[in-house]
Amino acid sequence: MKMIRQANLRHLLCKQVNNRRPVYLSSHPVTSLLGSRRLFKAVILDTLTPTMPSSMDPKGTVVFTSVGRSQYGFDIFTVNLNQTPITGSTSEHRLTDGISINYNAQFVNEDQSIVFISERSGCPRTYLTRRGLSKPEQLPSVPDSLFHDRPIIKSHHLYFISAHEQPDKPFQSWSALYSTELHGKRKIIRLSPYGVVDYSPTISKSGTFVAIASYGSRPWEGDFHELKTDIVVFPTSDPNNRLVVCERGGWPTWSGDSTIFFHRQADDGWWSIFRVQFPENPLEFSEFPVLPLRITPPGLHCFTPAAFNDGKRIAVATRRRGKCYRHIEIFDLERKVFHPVTELLNPAFHHYNPFVSSDSESLGYHRFRGKSIEGESRVPHLEPVASPIKDLGMLRINGSFPSFSPDGSLLALNPALDENGGIKVVKSDGSKRWTLIKGRVAFCNSWSPTEKYMIYSSLGPIFESTKSTVQIARVTFEPSYLNSDLQEIPCDVKILTREDTGNNAFPSCSPDGKSLVFRSGRSGHKNLYILDAVHGEFNDGIRKLTDGPWIDTMPTWSPNGDLIAFSSNMHNPNNVDAFSIYVIKPDGSDLRRLYAAGPKGSSDVDIERINHVCFSPNGEWLVFAANIGGVTAEPVSFPNQFQPYGDLFVMRLDGSGLRRLTCDGYENGTPTWHFGGELDMRRLCLGNDAGVELSGEFDEPLWITCDFN
Repeated sequence: MKMIRQANLRHLLCKQVNNRRPVYLSSHPVTSLLGSRRLFKAVILDTLTPTMPSSMDPKGTVVFTSVGRSQYGFDIFTVNLNQTPITGSTSEHRLTDGISINYNAQFVNEDQSIVFISERSGCPRTYLTRRGLSKPEQLPSVPDSLFHDRPIIKSHHLYFISAHEQPDKPFQSWSALYSTELHGKRKIIRLSPYGVVDYSPTISKSGTFVAIASYGSRPWEGDFHELKTDIVVFPTSDPNNRLVVCERGGWPTWSGDSTIFFHRQADDGWWSIFRVQFPENPLEFSEFPVLPLRITPPGLHCFTPAAFNDGKRIAVATRRRGKCYRHIEIFDLERKVFHPVTELLNPAFHHYNPFVSSDSESLGYHRFRGKSIEGESRVPHLEPVASPIKDLGMLRINGSFPSFSPDGSLLALNPALDENGGIKVVKSDGSKRWTLIKGRVAFCNSWSPTEKYMIYSSLGPIFESTKSTVQIARVTFEPSYLNSDLQEIPCDVKILTREDTGNNAFPSCSPDGKSLVFRSGRSGHKNLYILDAVHGEFNDGIRKLTDGPWIDTMPTWSPNGDLIAFSSNMHNPNNVDAFSIYVIKPDGSDLRRLYAAGPKGSSDVDIERINHVCFSPNGEWLVFAANIGGVTAEPVSFPNQFQPYGDLFVMRLDGSGLRRLTCDGYENGTPTWHFGGELDMRRLCLGNDAGVELSGEFDEPLWITCDFN
C-alpha cells in the first residue's frame, strides 16, 4: 500500500503550524479597480503578516502577452441528452454571458446552475450562475490568489484549486486544493498537505471522497505534455489520510463511490481513458496502487473524462485522425461505441472539458462563443490583468514584443509571428491601432528612446538557425498619419545588417539612441553585437560584445545605459533548454550572472529557463519570463501553449526580492515596462468599442499528434 505514513503526516502538520500558513475568511464584497465587479475581502486569522505595499516595491506598468489567450472567447454551453444528438434535433443552451472567458464548469443541481471559472475580474476566479440570474455571482475565493481552477460545489461546500501559497523550493507548482463553506463564516481551508501539489479535483457521488491528480511533494521535472501525476483519494472529512490508488494519471472523475476514470497517454502514444475500481471504502482496500484498465481504444485521443452516474457512459473530449478540431463525444462503456455530440452542432469549433449533470440528462462544455452570439465580440488591444503588487499595473496586449514610444503614448507590437504579422502601432489607451508593416514576419521591437516615430525590429523568421536570413531594420513614419483616417501608415524601412550575415535579431536601442545591441549568428554561434543605430554595419559600425560556443539572446539596455541584460546558456552550452540572466557593460567588461532560482552553486540555478528580460524605469528591477513556478494546471486541458510553465517574475538587479507577477495556465512573456509611471487604467478602451474582431483562432496543443502507425 502506498500511503503517507502517520509520521510523515505529523511532520507535514507540524510544518504547516511552524510555517504559520494563513487561514482566510471571506466577508463583505468590495469594488475592484478593474471595474464594478464584486470581489471578496479577506481577513487573515493567523499571525502571518501579509505583504504590504512598500516604497521599495516596483512601480509602473508591465505590458506582456499570453500565447493565444486573447482569441479564446470561451463561454459555457449545455445540451439536453433527452434529445437525440445523432438526428441533429438537439440544440445548445449558453449558460454564461459572453463577458471575458468562462470555462471549467460543473453542474450544481438539475436546474442548470453551474459553478465555473471566469477571468472577468482580471484573473481566474470562481463564479455561480443559473437561469434568472442577471449576472454571475462571485463565490468566496482567496483574495490574494491570481489563480483559481476546477471548482465543485458539494454538500454546501466549495472545492477549488488555488495557487497563492509559495512552496519552500523553486520549480514546484503552487497549485493546491482548498475548500470553504458556502454558508456561515466561509473559512477557506487548505486540503493539500503543505508542500504537496494537487490538480483537477473531483468529488464522489455521496460527497464522501475526493480524488485529485497529485504531483506529490517532489520538484517539477520539466514535464508538461503529460504531467507525472498520480490519482490520489482521501475522505472529505480527513484530507490528510491520502491514498495513491493509481500511478500515472490525470483529470480524475468519479462514477459512484468506487470507480474512477482518468486520462493518460498510453504506451502506444494515444491519450486514452483508464478506469480503476475498488470497494465502497477505498481506504479499507489493501492492494493499492492497482493496475488500471484501459477503456477507450487506440486510434483516437481521449481527454478530460466526465463520468455519468449510471456507470454506463463517460463523456470525453476527442481528437481524431484526419480531424482538426477537439470535440465532445459520449462513450458507451457496455457497447464500446462513441456517440458524437458537438461535431454535429459546431464542426469547426474546438470544445473542451465536458461535465455531466447528476441526473445524467445534461452535458456541458466550453468553446469559443462564436462571432454572431451576444456578448463581447472584440478583443481589446490592451486588457487589464490583476497584479500582486499595489503600484505595479499589469496589461495583457493582443500581440507580442510590445515597446513604448518615448512619451508612453504609443506601443509597437507584432500581432502575429508569421507572415500575417508585421508591425502595428497602438495607442497606449487601447483606442486605436495602425499597421506599419504587413505581409512579412517581424518580431521584437525596440522604440528609439530619442525619436518618437522610429522603431527597430527583426525582419525574418523567428527562432531559426544561425544561417537563416533575419535582418535588423529601422522603421520610421510621419506623425501626421496618426491624425488621418488611414489604417495603414506609410513608413520607411532601412536594413541595418548585411543579408549574408545570417540570423540577426532581438534589437534593443541604447538610451541615447545611438546604438543597438542585438543577437547575431554570423560567427556560427548566437552571440551579442553592438551596432550603429543610424548607419548600421555598413561603415564598420559594428563590434562584438560576447563571444563563445553558446547562445546569448534577447538583450535589453538599462535606462541609464550602463548595463545590458540578456539570457544565455554560457554556464552550460550543451543544454539548450536552460537559460539564466547575465549582465554586461556596453564595453564588454564586468560580465556576471544573476541567480533567480537560488544562490550561486545550488543545483536549482542550473535548470532555470529565463527569457525576455526587461529593466524597470529606474533600472533597479528586472522583469522576465521564467519556469521557476512549474506548471499551474494540466496543459492538455487547454489550447496550445508552447511553454505553459512560462510566468512573469520581477527581481532586483542584485538578485534579491524575487516576486511572481502572473500565475495561470498560459505562456506569458515578452514583457515591457512603461517608463512613465503607472498607466491610467480608467482610460483604457475596453468592450466592443475598440480592438479587433474576436475570431476564436487558436491552436490545439501542437505536441499532440495523430501520426501513429
